This record gives sequence, C-alpha cells and structure tokens, in this order.
Amino acid sequence: MRGLPHNVKVSLEKAYDAALLAVEIYNKPAVKFKSGGFISLMNIAWTALFHSIFFQQKIKPFYKGENGRYLKREGDFYYWQLDECLRQYYKTDTTNPVRVNLEFFIPLRNKIEHKSLPEIDSDIFGECQAMLLNFDELIEMKFGNKYCLRECLCFSLQLFPSSKSLAQAVKHNPNAKPVVDFINSYRSAVSTEVFESSKYTFKAFLIQVGNHQSKEALPIQFVNYDKLNEDQKSELGKFVAMVKFKEVGISNVDKLKSGEVVKLVQAALGNPKVTRLKNQIDKFNFDTHIRCWKKYKVRPDGKSKHPDQTNAKYCIYDKPHNDYLYTKEWVDYLIEKMKDENEYQSLFKR
Repeated sequence: MRGLPHNVKVSLEKAYDAALLAVEIYNKPAVKFKSGGFISLMNIAWTALFHSIFFQQKIKPFYKGENGRYLKREGDFYYWQLDECLRQYYKTDTTNPVRVNLEFFIPLRNKIEHKSLPEIDSDIFGECQAMLLNFDELIEMKFGNKYCLRECLCFSLQLFPSSKSLAQAVKHNPNAKPVVDFINSYRSAVSTEVFESSKYTFKAFLIQVGNHQSKEALPIQFVNYDKLNEDQKSELGKFVAMVKFKEVGISNVDKLKSGEVVKLVQAALGNPKVTRLKNQIDKFNFDTHIRCWKKYKVRPDGKSKHPDQTNAKYCIYDKPHNDYLYTKEWVDYLIEKMKDENEYQSLFKR
C-alpha cells in the first residue's frame, strides 16, 4: 500500500485484514458461529473502508458536537459508525442495493452478536456473499485491483449445504424467532428491483457437470448475471425454471396467505398502532387488508360467481382450497401505499 497517505493506508489495511478474517471464520468447517463472526468482522471491514475513502477525499469521518467541534471519546476522535458512513457516502440514494444490503446487516449484527444461531446460516448466505463481493468491488473502484481480496481467496470446498428454512430454524431453536422475524420483515420491505439485484443478495446454482474436454479449463467459472446480455439471461432463465421445477414440485410455493400479508406489511411499517373503540390495535390488520383488496380491485368478494377474476400480478384464486393467495408484489404495493397517511385514511371513507 505504498504511496497512500498514512491515514488512508491505516484504514485500508484494517479493512483488508478484517475482511480476510471474516472469510477465514466463515470457511472454517468446525466453526459454528459462522454468520455471527463474518457479519461482525465485515461490519468493521466496511466501516474502515469508508473511512479510508473519506480520508482520501480529504474528509474527516468524525462526529461533531453542537459547537461544530469534533467530538472525542477516551482521548481519540469519535469516528463515524457504519450507518453514518452510508448516509455520508450515498446521500439521498436510499435504494442503492449495496446500501440496502449493508443496512440489513447493521441491525442484524446487533441481534446476533450475543447469540449462536447456526440455523440461519444457509438462509442469509446470499446477502453475506453479496456483502463480500461488493466490498471487493468498491476497493477495486477506489484503490485499484492490486488491493482486492480476490487474489488471496479461492472457492471453498463444498459439501451439500443445509436446506433448512427460517421456519425450521425457529422450530429447532426458539431463540432464533426475533432474528427470523427481523429478517422476514426487512426482506418484505425491500423493493422487488433491489431484491433481485446481485448487489443486494447473491444467488447461484452450483451444479456438477461432466469433466471438461480441455485439461486447461478452470474447474469453476464465475458468470456475473448482471453482465449477461438479454439472450443469455433468457437462456439462463429457462435453465433456472427447469431446476426449480425439479427441486420444488410444490404449487404456489412463492405465494402468501392473507395472514402472512398482514404480518409482513404491519412489520414493514414498523408495527404502528391505532385506536379503535378505545382499544389499541395493529394499524394494518385483517380488516385493513380486506379494505385494500376491495379498493384496489385485486380480487372479487367471496360471493362472486367468478372467483378466478383476479389481478394476477397481486392475487390468484386457489380452486382446490377455495381460497386466495397473494404475491410479494402485492406486499410491496401495500407497503408503499400504507406509508401515505392520506391513502390509509381513504380506506375508511364511505
């Protein structure tokens, strides 16, 4: 790291070392505190990386008091924490998927750093992998590829990973419930566009194939989905659909019941309460949901002779169970609508 100013160099070295330690902990087979160790160290790594960027830009990443002077703690400057770094770096760009990914890990770190929850490791792998890839990409963009981690790392040897769902994690370990509730709530509040970005969460198929004909071919090659052209994405989409069909074999696996919609929207709004007949109740409840699907005309009422006449983007009719199921797009739509207080109050106007 020759040629860099001292404060930039010190912060960048700290970021680099913390990230390497995070990966080392995550890839050790005997370590059960994988996600906890990885997330804690990667939060440190990202904070130090932002500090190095700010120092390079001649910005002092320190908090100021009301008098405009830099604050100190125990004789040292009070450095910006990761959430403040995000505000200073991304400004008003609140939907940047890299930022949304990091904002997922800040409260998650606080929730799991004093717990051991290996049950959630496989479910949050995508966000963890994206967090690491984004880190290396930002280093390359700001300081050049000679400082990247990728030259020091390789693919970890794999066994078939656990396929436990978050619901199974709670069943196996009741202490995981507050963390699982947070994960589900946060994901439900993320827009579809951000959620589908590889900058927010990294998803991949690791599929065994026949031996390469060429002895010089790499055993594993990484293909960035975001950089494929439309034809390549189309072909890949057909393949993914085929794999999903073979793996799942369950209809409507991605659809939600009305109770799940109510919980997700209420949680995404911050669990607000309202007063009805002198009682405190959830602001978004079953009654609110009914008013919403009626107002926005996503499905007919229960007495309709044509129950299948729904807005398929948001709702489908499940004939075998004589019930309605809803999509994640419907949840996203409701969250945005219910953030507007006037829109919410309009549901109760005659």
